[in-house]
Amino acid sequence: MSISKKVAFYTLGCKVNQYETEIIKKDFLENGYNEVEFEDRADVYVINTCTVTSIADKKNKKMLRRAKKINPDSVVIATGCYAQTNVEDLKEIKEVDYIIGNVKKEEVYKIFSKKLSNYQVDNIFDQKEYSSQKYAVSRDKARAFVKIQDGCTKFCSYCKIPYARGMSRSRQPESVLEEIKFLGEAGYKEIVVTGINLSEYGSDFGENINFDYILEKILKIEEIDRVRVSSVYPDTLSEKFISLLKENKKLMPHLHVSIQSLDDKILKLMKRNYRAEFVVELLKKVQEEVPDSAITADIITGFPQEEEENFWNTFENMKKINFSDFHIFPYSDREKTAAAAFTGKIEPEVKKERVKILEKLKKSKIKEFREKFLDTVQKVYIEEIKAGKAYGYTENYLRVEVNSVSHKVADIVEVKIMSSAGDLLKGEVI
Repeated sequence: MSISKKVAFYTLGCKVNQYETEIIKKDFLENGYNEVEFEDRADVYVINTCTVTSIADKKNKKMLRRAKKINPDSVVIATGCYAQTNVEDLKEIKEVDYIIGNVKKEEVYKIFSKKLSNYQVDNIFDQKEYSSQKYAVSRDKARAFVKIQDGCTKFCSYCKIPYARGMSRSRQPESVLEEIKFLGEAGYKEIVVTGINLSEYGSDFGENINFDYILEKILKIEEIDRVRVSSVYPDTLSEKFISLLKENKKLMPHLHVSIQSLDDKILKLMKRNYRAEFVVELLKKVQEEVPDSAITADIITGFPQEEEENFWNTFENMKKINFSDFHIFPYSDREKTAAAAFTGKIEPEVKKERVKILEKLKKSKIKEFREKFLDTVQKVYIEEIKAGKAYGYTENYLRVEVNSVSHKVADIVEVKIMSSAGDLLKGEVI
Protein backbone atom coordinates (compact mmCIF):
# COMPACT_ATOMS: atom_id res chain seq x y z
CA MET A 1 0.00 0.00 0.00
CA SER A 2 1.32 3.43 -0.91
CA ILE A 3 2.63 5.52 1.97
CA SER A 4 1.05 8.58 0.35
CA LYS A 5 -2.43 7.47 1.41
CA LYS A 6 -4.01 9.81 3.96
CA VAL A 7 -6.65 9.20 6.62
CA ALA A 8 -8.54 11.64 8.87
CA PHE A 9 -10.64 10.99 11.95
CA TYR A 10 -13.45 12.82 13.70
CA THR A 11 -14.74 11.60 17.05
CA LEU A 12 -17.98 12.69 18.65
CA GLY A 13 -19.13 11.87 22.18
CA CYS A 14 -17.54 10.15 25.13
CA LYS A 15 -14.06 9.07 26.18
CA VAL A 16 -14.92 5.48 25.23
CA ASN A 17 -15.36 6.67 21.64
CA GLN A 18 -12.00 8.45 21.84
CA TYR A 19 -10.36 5.22 23.00
CA GLU A 20 -11.99 3.22 20.21
CA THR A 21 -10.95 5.76 17.57
CA GLU A 22 -7.35 5.20 18.65
CA ILE A 23 -7.74 1.46 18.01
CA ILE A 24 -9.07 2.14 14.49
CA LYS A 25 -6.34 4.72 13.88
CA LYS A 26 -3.59 2.33 14.91
CA ASP A 27 -4.69 -0.16 12.21
CA PHE A 28 -4.56 2.49 9.48
CA LEU A 29 -1.17 3.83 10.55
CA GLU A 30 0.34 0.34 10.75
CA ASN A 31 -0.79 -0.24 7.17
CA GLY A 32 0.98 2.74 5.63
CA TYR A 33 -1.54 5.56 6.06
CA ASN A 34 -0.55 9.05 7.24
CA GLU A 35 -2.97 10.83 9.53
CA VAL A 36 -4.02 14.37 8.57
CA GLU A 37 -6.34 16.90 10.16
CA PHE A 38 -10.03 16.41 9.39
CA GLU A 39 -10.23 19.64 7.39
CA ASP A 40 -7.34 18.50 5.16
CA ARG A 41 -7.79 16.49 1.98
CA ALA A 42 -7.71 12.78 2.89
CA ASP A 43 -8.31 9.53 1.01
CA VAL A 44 -10.35 8.08 3.88
CA TYR A 45 -12.45 9.81 6.53
CA VAL A 46 -13.57 7.89 9.60
CA ILE A 47 -16.34 9.53 11.66
CA ASN A 48 -16.91 7.84 15.03
CA THR A 49 -20.46 8.88 15.82
CA CYS A 50 -22.45 9.58 19.00
CA THR A 51 -26.21 9.41 19.51
CA VAL A 52 -26.71 10.51 23.10
CA THR A 53 -28.65 13.65 22.05
CA SER A 54 -30.49 14.91 18.99
CA ILE A 55 -27.77 17.57 18.65
CA ALA A 56 -25.20 14.78 18.35
CA ASP A 57 -27.30 13.15 15.62
CA LYS A 58 -27.27 16.40 13.61
CA LYS A 59 -23.52 16.82 14.10
CA ASN A 60 -22.93 13.26 12.85
CA LYS A 61 -24.70 14.01 9.58
CA LYS A 62 -22.97 17.36 9.20
CA MET A 63 -19.48 15.88 9.59
CA LEU A 64 -20.19 12.97 7.25
CA ARG A 65 -21.31 15.36 4.53
CA ARG A 66 -18.43 17.70 5.31
CA ALA A 67 -15.87 14.92 4.69
CA LYS A 68 -17.08 14.24 1.17
CA LYS A 69 -17.19 17.97 0.46
CA ILE A 70 -13.50 18.31 1.38
CA ASN A 71 -12.62 15.48 -0.99
CA PRO A 72 -15.41 14.19 -3.27
CA ASP A 73 -13.21 11.21 -4.24
CA SER A 74 -12.67 10.07 -0.65
CA VAL A 75 -14.12 7.06 1.13
CA VAL A 76 -16.32 8.12 4.08
CA ILE A 77 -16.86 5.63 6.90
CA ALA A 78 -19.51 6.06 9.60
CA THR A 79 -18.99 3.98 12.72
CA GLY A 80 -19.98 4.22 16.39
CA CYS A 81 -23.28 4.56 18.21
CA TYR A 82 -25.33 6.38 15.56
CA ALA A 83 -24.11 3.89 12.97
CA GLN A 84 -25.30 1.09 15.27
CA THR A 85 -28.78 2.48 15.93
CA ASN A 86 -29.68 4.52 12.81
CA VAL A 87 -28.58 2.49 9.79
CA GLU A 88 -31.58 3.42 7.65
CA ASP A 89 -31.04 7.14 8.28
CA LEU A 90 -27.40 6.83 7.26
CA LYS A 91 -28.26 4.90 4.10
CA GLU A 92 -30.12 8.01 2.93
CA ILE A 93 -26.91 10.09 3.14
CA LYS A 94 -25.30 9.59 -0.26
CA GLU A 95 -21.92 10.79 0.99
CA VAL A 96 -21.52 7.74 3.28
CA ASP A 97 -19.68 4.77 1.76
CA TYR A 98 -19.46 2.41 4.77
CA ILE A 99 -21.71 1.99 7.82
CA ILE A 100 -20.00 -0.05 10.53
CA GLY A 101 -21.71 -0.45 13.90
CA ASN A 102 -20.15 -0.83 17.34
CA VAL A 103 -20.00 -4.64 17.09
CA LYS A 104 -17.57 -4.44 14.17
CA LYS A 105 -15.92 -1.14 15.11
CA GLU A 106 -12.48 -2.65 15.69
CA GLU A 107 -12.62 -4.20 12.21
CA VAL A 108 -13.08 -0.90 10.34
CA TYR A 109 -9.72 -1.10 8.55
CA LYS A 110 -10.18 -4.76 7.64
CA ILE A 111 -13.71 -4.19 6.27
CA PHE A 112 -12.57 -1.17 4.25
CA SER A 113 -9.27 -2.62 2.95
CA LYS A 114 -10.81 -5.92 1.87
CA LYS A 115 -13.84 -4.14 0.42
CA LEU A 116 -16.26 -6.24 2.45
CA SER A 117 -19.96 -5.37 2.78
CA ASN A 118 -20.68 -1.64 3.08
CA TYR A 119 -23.11 -2.32 5.94
CA GLN A 120 -21.69 -4.11 8.98
CA VAL A 121 -24.24 -3.68 11.77
CA ASP A 122 -24.84 -6.81 13.85
CA ASN A 123 -27.25 -7.18 16.76
CA ILE A 124 -25.59 -5.44 19.72
CA PHE A 125 -27.49 -7.60 22.21
CA ASP A 126 -25.72 -10.70 20.90
CA GLN A 127 -22.56 -9.42 22.57
CA LYS A 128 -22.24 -11.39 25.81
CA GLU A 129 -18.57 -10.84 26.65
CA TYR A 130 -16.00 -8.07 26.38
CA SER A 131 -14.08 -9.34 23.37
CA SER A 132 -11.50 -6.71 22.44
CA GLN A 133 -7.87 -7.82 22.47
CA LYS A 134 -6.45 -4.61 21.02
CA TYR A 135 -4.69 -1.76 22.83
CA ALA A 136 -5.44 1.86 21.96
CA VAL A 137 -2.19 3.80 22.05
CA SER A 138 -2.37 7.55 21.56
CA ARG A 139 0.86 9.09 20.30
CA ASP A 140 1.22 12.30 22.31
CA LYS A 141 2.65 10.50 25.38
CA ALA A 142 0.55 12.70 27.68
CA ARG A 143 -2.59 10.84 28.67
CA ALA A 144 -3.95 7.48 27.57
CA PHE A 145 -7.48 6.15 27.91
CA VAL A 146 -8.03 2.57 29.01
CA LYS A 147 -11.47 1.08 28.41
CA ILE A 148 -12.39 -1.57 30.98
CA GLN A 149 -16.13 -1.99 30.39
CA ASP A 150 -18.77 -1.59 27.68
CA GLY A 151 -22.58 -1.48 27.62
CA CYS A 152 -25.19 -0.69 30.26
CA THR A 153 -28.08 -2.60 31.81
CA LYS A 154 -29.74 0.40 33.50
CA PHE A 155 -32.14 1.40 30.67
CA CYS A 156 -32.72 4.89 32.09
CA SER A 157 -35.92 6.19 30.55
CA TYR A 158 -34.23 8.94 28.50
CA CYS A 159 -31.20 7.02 27.24
CA LYS A 160 -30.72 4.94 24.07
CA ILE A 161 -27.15 3.90 24.89
CA PRO A 162 -28.08 0.26 25.72
CA TYR A 163 -29.40 0.00 22.14
CA ALA A 164 -26.09 1.34 20.84
CA ARG A 165 -23.79 -0.53 23.23
CA GLY A 166 -25.69 -3.57 24.47
CA MET A 167 -25.61 -5.07 27.97
CA SER A 168 -22.75 -4.47 30.40
CA ARG A 169 -19.60 -6.45 29.60
CA SER A 170 -16.46 -6.25 31.69
CA ARG A 171 -12.90 -6.67 30.54
CA GLN A 172 -10.86 -9.32 32.36
CA PRO A 173 -8.70 -7.77 35.13
CA GLU A 174 -5.51 -9.35 33.75
CA SER A 175 -6.07 -7.71 30.35
CA VAL A 176 -6.70 -4.30 31.94
CA LEU A 177 -3.56 -4.47 34.07
CA GLU A 178 -1.40 -5.69 31.19
CA GLU A 179 -2.43 -2.75 28.99
CA ILE A 180 -1.81 -0.18 31.72
CA LYS A 181 1.63 -1.61 32.48
CA PHE A 182 2.38 -1.58 28.75
CA LEU A 183 1.36 2.09 28.55
CA GLY A 184 3.55 2.98 31.52
CA GLU A 185 6.54 1.28 29.92
CA ALA A 186 5.77 3.16 26.66
CA GLY A 187 6.18 6.50 28.47
CA TYR A 188 2.70 7.47 29.58
CA LYS A 189 2.47 8.95 33.07
CA GLU A 190 -1.30 9.32 33.31
CA ILE A 191 -4.13 7.00 32.34
CA VAL A 192 -7.89 7.55 32.35
CA VAL A 193 -10.02 4.55 33.29
CA THR A 194 -13.12 4.66 31.15
CA GLY A 195 -16.25 2.67 30.32
CA ILE A 196 -19.91 3.19 29.47
CA ASN A 197 -21.01 2.50 33.06
CA LEU A 198 -18.06 1.85 35.38
CA SER A 199 -20.36 1.06 38.33
CA GLU A 200 -21.31 -2.18 36.52
CA TYR A 201 -17.72 -3.36 36.15
CA GLY A 202 -17.46 -7.00 37.27
CA SER A 203 -21.22 -7.55 37.55
CA ASP A 204 -21.08 -10.07 34.69
CA PHE A 205 -18.25 -12.13 36.19
CA GLY A 206 -20.27 -13.66 39.02
CA GLU A 207 -17.23 -13.32 41.25
CA ASN A 208 -16.05 -11.01 43.99
CA ILE A 209 -14.86 -8.47 41.41
CA ASN A 210 -16.18 -4.93 41.15
CA PHE A 211 -14.96 -1.46 40.22
CA ASP A 212 -13.22 -0.89 43.58
CA TYR A 213 -11.35 -4.17 43.09
CA ILE A 214 -9.95 -3.29 39.67
CA LEU A 215 -9.20 0.32 40.67
CA GLU A 216 -7.15 -0.81 43.66
CA LYS A 217 -5.16 -3.15 41.38
CA ILE A 218 -4.57 -0.37 38.85
CA LEU A 219 -3.25 1.99 41.54
CA LYS A 220 -0.55 -0.54 42.43
CA ILE A 221 1.02 -0.43 38.97
CA GLU A 222 4.37 1.26 39.50
CA GLU A 223 4.86 2.38 35.89
CA ILE A 224 1.98 4.89 36.10
CA ASP A 225 2.10 8.15 38.12
CA ARG A 226 -1.50 9.35 37.79
CA VAL A 227 -4.86 7.61 37.47
CA ARG A 228 -8.10 9.36 36.57
CA VAL A 229 -11.59 7.94 36.52
CA SER A 230 -13.98 9.09 33.79
CA SER A 231 -17.73 9.50 34.21
CA VAL A 232 -19.26 7.58 37.13
CA TYR A 233 -22.73 6.99 38.54
CA PRO A 234 -23.29 8.14 42.13
CA ASP A 235 -23.47 4.47 43.21
CA THR A 236 -19.83 4.03 42.10
CA LEU A 237 -18.75 6.31 44.96
CA SER A 238 -18.53 3.65 47.68
CA GLU A 239 -16.82 4.07 51.05
CA LYS A 240 -13.88 2.17 49.58
CA PHE A 241 -13.68 4.48 46.58
CA ILE A 242 -13.76 7.61 48.74
CA SER A 243 -11.07 6.10 50.97
CA LEU A 244 -8.84 5.48 47.93
CA LEU A 245 -9.48 9.01 46.70
CA LYS A 246 -8.45 10.39 50.09
CA GLU A 247 -5.42 8.21 50.78
CA ASN A 248 -3.88 7.23 47.44
CA LYS A 249 -1.96 10.09 45.81
CA LYS A 250 -2.03 8.38 42.43
CA LEU A 251 -5.82 8.68 42.19
CA MET A 252 -6.53 12.17 40.93
CA PRO A 253 -9.13 14.21 42.88
CA HIS A 254 -11.49 14.84 39.98
CA LEU A 255 -14.85 13.17 39.40
CA HIS A 256 -17.35 13.54 36.60
CA VAL A 257 -20.65 12.30 38.01
CA SER A 258 -23.67 11.34 35.92
CA ILE A 259 -26.37 13.03 38.02
CA GLN A 260 -28.98 14.14 35.42
CA SER A 261 -31.38 15.69 37.96
CA LEU A 262 -31.56 16.64 41.61
CA ASP A 263 -35.33 16.44 42.00
CA ASP A 264 -36.89 13.24 43.36
CA LYS A 265 -39.89 13.19 41.04
CA ILE A 266 -37.75 13.61 37.91
CA LEU A 267 -35.16 11.09 39.12
CA LYS A 268 -37.95 8.53 39.52
CA LEU A 269 -39.28 9.26 36.02
CA MET A 270 -35.74 8.88 34.70
CA LYS A 271 -35.46 5.47 36.41
CA ARG A 272 -32.46 6.65 38.40
CA ASN A 273 -32.33 4.59 41.58
CA TYR A 274 -31.38 7.27 44.09
CA ARG A 275 -32.82 10.38 45.68
CA ALA A 276 -31.56 13.94 45.37
CA GLU A 277 -30.61 14.18 49.04
CA PHE A 278 -28.41 11.08 48.72
CA VAL A 279 -26.42 12.68 45.89
CA VAL A 280 -26.04 16.04 47.62
CA GLU A 281 -24.83 14.48 50.87
CA LEU A 282 -22.53 12.06 49.04
CA LEU A 283 -20.80 14.74 46.98
CA LYS A 284 -20.49 17.05 49.99
CA LYS A 285 -18.87 14.15 51.86
CA VAL A 286 -16.37 13.63 49.01
CA GLN A 287 -15.35 17.29 49.18
CA GLU A 288 -15.10 17.22 52.96
CA GLU A 289 -12.87 14.13 52.83
CA VAL A 290 -10.83 15.45 49.87
CA PRO A 291 -11.08 19.26 50.19
CA ASP A 292 -9.57 20.27 46.83
CA SER A 293 -11.42 17.64 44.80
CA ALA A 294 -13.16 18.87 41.67
CA ILE A 295 -16.60 17.56 40.82
CA THR A 296 -18.21 17.99 37.43
CA ALA A 297 -21.59 16.62 36.36
CA ASP A 298 -24.19 16.09 33.65
CA ILE A 299 -27.61 17.70 34.12
CA ILE A 300 -30.69 17.32 31.92
CA THR A 301 -33.29 20.07 32.05
CA GLY A 302 -36.72 20.22 30.44
CA PHE A 303 -37.41 16.52 31.06
CA PRO A 304 -41.09 15.55 30.46
CA GLN A 305 -43.28 16.63 33.39
CA GLU A 306 -40.52 18.81 34.87
CA GLU A 307 -42.63 21.54 36.43
CA GLU A 308 -41.28 24.80 37.86
CA GLU A 309 -41.01 23.28 41.34
CA ASN A 310 -38.95 20.32 40.04
CA PHE A 311 -36.60 22.58 38.10
CA TRP A 312 -35.99 24.86 41.07
CA ASN A 313 -35.41 21.85 43.35
CA THR A 314 -32.58 20.81 41.04
CA PHE A 315 -31.27 24.38 40.90
CA GLU A 316 -31.20 24.79 44.70
CA ASN A 317 -29.56 21.40 45.20
CA MET A 318 -26.92 22.25 42.59
CA LYS A 319 -26.09 25.37 44.58
CA LYS A 320 -25.26 23.21 47.63
CA ILE A 321 -22.38 21.42 45.85
CA ASN A 322 -19.03 23.07 45.02
CA PHE A 323 -18.98 22.03 41.37
CA SER A 324 -15.93 22.99 39.35
CA ASP A 325 -18.08 22.77 36.21
CA PHE A 326 -21.13 20.94 34.84
CA HIS A 327 -22.64 20.14 31.46
CA ILE A 328 -26.24 21.12 30.73
CA PHE A 329 -28.37 19.19 28.25
CA PRO A 330 -31.87 20.28 27.21
CA TYR A 331 -33.93 17.09 27.07
CA SER A 332 -34.53 15.60 23.62
CA ASP A 333 -36.56 12.50 22.74
CA ARG A 334 -34.46 9.44 21.86
CA GLU A 335 -36.09 6.68 19.80
CA LYS A 336 -36.94 3.42 21.62
CA THR A 337 -36.70 5.05 25.07
CA ALA A 338 -39.56 5.11 27.56
CA ALA A 339 -39.40 8.89 28.00
CA ALA A 340 -40.08 9.43 24.29
CA ALA A 341 -43.65 8.26 24.96
CA PHE A 342 -44.14 10.33 28.14
CA THR A 343 -46.79 13.01 28.27
CA GLY A 344 -46.06 16.48 29.63
CA LYS A 345 -43.37 17.50 27.14
CA ILE A 346 -41.77 20.86 27.93
CA GLU A 347 -42.01 23.68 25.39
CA PRO A 348 -38.69 24.56 23.66
CA GLU A 349 -38.72 28.16 24.91
CA VAL A 350 -39.14 26.94 28.50
CA LYS A 351 -36.19 24.58 28.08
CA LYS A 352 -34.09 27.41 26.68
CA GLU A 353 -34.91 29.62 29.65
CA ARG A 354 -34.01 26.87 32.13
CA VAL A 355 -30.73 26.23 30.32
CA LYS A 356 -29.98 29.95 30.55
CA ILE A 357 -30.61 29.96 34.32
CA LEU A 358 -28.37 26.92 34.82
CA GLU A 359 -25.66 28.44 32.60
CA LYS A 360 -25.56 31.48 34.88
CA LEU A 361 -25.14 29.21 37.92
CA LYS A 362 -22.46 27.24 36.10
CA LYS A 363 -20.49 30.41 35.33
CA SER A 364 -20.51 31.47 38.98
CA LYS A 365 -19.48 27.96 40.12
CA ILE A 366 -16.55 27.91 37.68
CA LYS A 367 -15.35 31.32 38.92
CA GLU A 368 -15.80 30.50 42.60
CA PHE A 369 -14.00 27.16 42.41
CA ARG A 370 -11.00 28.41 40.47
CA GLU A 371 -10.46 31.49 42.61
CA LYS A 372 -9.87 29.17 45.58
CA PHE A 373 -6.53 28.28 44.02
CA LEU A 374 -5.14 31.78 43.40
CA ASP A 375 -1.71 32.19 45.01
CA THR A 376 -1.42 28.43 45.61
CA VAL A 377 1.17 26.08 44.14
CA GLN A 378 -0.23 23.28 41.99
CA LYS A 379 1.35 20.33 40.21
CA VAL A 380 0.54 20.75 36.52
CA TYR A 381 0.82 17.95 33.96
CA ILE A 382 1.93 19.54 30.67
CA GLU A 383 -0.12 18.32 27.71
CA GLU A 384 0.41 20.91 24.99
CA ILE A 385 3.02 23.46 23.85
CA LYS A 386 1.55 26.19 21.68
CA ALA A 387 2.49 29.75 20.67
CA GLY A 388 5.22 30.16 23.26
CA LYS A 389 3.15 28.82 26.15
CA ALA A 390 2.58 25.48 27.84
CA TYR A 391 -0.85 24.15 28.78
CA GLY A 392 -1.70 21.42 31.22
CA TYR A 393 -3.93 20.25 34.03
CA THR A 394 -3.73 20.29 37.80
CA GLU A 395 -4.37 17.13 39.77
CA ASN A 396 -8.03 18.16 40.07
CA TYR A 397 -8.26 18.77 36.32
CA LEU A 398 -8.17 22.56 36.12
CA ARG A 399 -6.62 23.79 32.89
CA VAL A 400 -3.59 26.02 33.38
CA GLU A 401 -1.66 28.25 31.00
CA VAL A 402 2.02 28.39 31.92
CA ASN A 403 4.31 31.14 30.67
CA SER A 404 7.11 28.74 29.79
CA VAL A 405 8.23 26.52 26.94
CA SER A 406 11.25 25.09 28.71
CA HIS A 407 9.20 22.02 29.51
CA LYS A 408 7.93 19.23 27.30
CA VAL A 409 4.71 17.23 27.05
CA ALA A 410 4.23 14.83 30.00
CA ASP A 411 6.39 16.91 32.38
CA ILE A 412 4.86 17.50 35.81
CA VAL A 413 5.83 20.96 37.04
CA GLU A 414 5.05 23.04 40.12
CA VAL A 415 3.19 26.20 39.15
CA LYS A 416 2.08 29.18 41.21
CA ILE A 417 -1.44 30.18 40.15
CA MET A 418 -1.47 33.93 39.46
CA SER A 419 -4.84 34.67 37.84
CA SER A 420 -8.09 33.22 36.56
CA ALA A 421 -9.86 33.97 33.28
CA GLY A 422 -13.08 32.06 32.73
CA ASP A 423 -12.27 28.37 33.07
CA LEU A 424 -8.53 28.91 32.45
CA LEU A 425 -6.02 29.50 35.23
CA LYS A 426 -2.71 31.25 34.50
CA GLY A 427 0.47 30.58 36.40
CA GLU A 428 4.24 30.76 36.62
CA VAL A 429 6.64 27.87 37.08
CA ILE A 430 8.26 27.89 40.51
